[in-house]
Amino acid sequence: MNGVGFIRTVFFWMLGIFFICGWSNAQAIVVNPTDRQIQQAVDRGVRAAQNRTPPNQLYWQFGGTHPFESHGFLVTKLGGVMVMSAHFGLRHERPSAQEVARFLEGSDLQVTVTIFGPTLQFAVESYMVLKQGDRFIKPARVRFDARGTRTAVWPEFPPYQAKVIGFFPYGTFDPSARTAISVFPGDGGETSFGLDFGSIP
Repeated sequence: MNGVGFIRTVFFWMLGIFFICGWSNAQAIVVNPTDRQIQQAVDRGVRAAQNRTPPNQLYWQFGGTHPFESHGFLVTKLGGVMVMSAHFGLRHERPSAQEVARFLEGSDLQVTVTIFGPTLQFAVESYMVLKQGDRFIKPARVRFDARGTRTAVWPEFPPYQAKVIGFFPYGTFDPSARTAISVFPGDGGETSFGLDFGSIP
């Protein structure tokens, strides 16, 4: 390798390290977004609408990819602004500063999980917790479908699906930590997911 080739190799190696480290340090669930971050989220939502991307595909997704595997998504502050902006964008509009501010006033991270079960009311009294290291974080409140909906394979298993939604106040969890999300269906059992909050904007 000649001198120019060596310098070029070192340059791109250093650039790659800088990009990886910079990206890693920049990512985490943002609790107090800056004006620039908010504007970027609005712009991304509008561009998604222009590209005809369904707004619900913009949330941070996790879990199984098979239609009948439990899965879910997070509604973070910036993610929610992006989705809201995409809805406006589909109408060729942009959300006002007041509408964005009202959304950002929300004090909870919203975690929505779709689970599957054997009976119509299997999700009644479901619960959800976060686990970070040795800490268990309880939600401020949990919502669940009192009645499941039939799946495409009903009456074969799994015949029903339902949503469980947990609301976790910012400040009660580490927004950059590895996290386990556990859902406990009302009729028993547990469904868990492992996430790294440090990789979620």
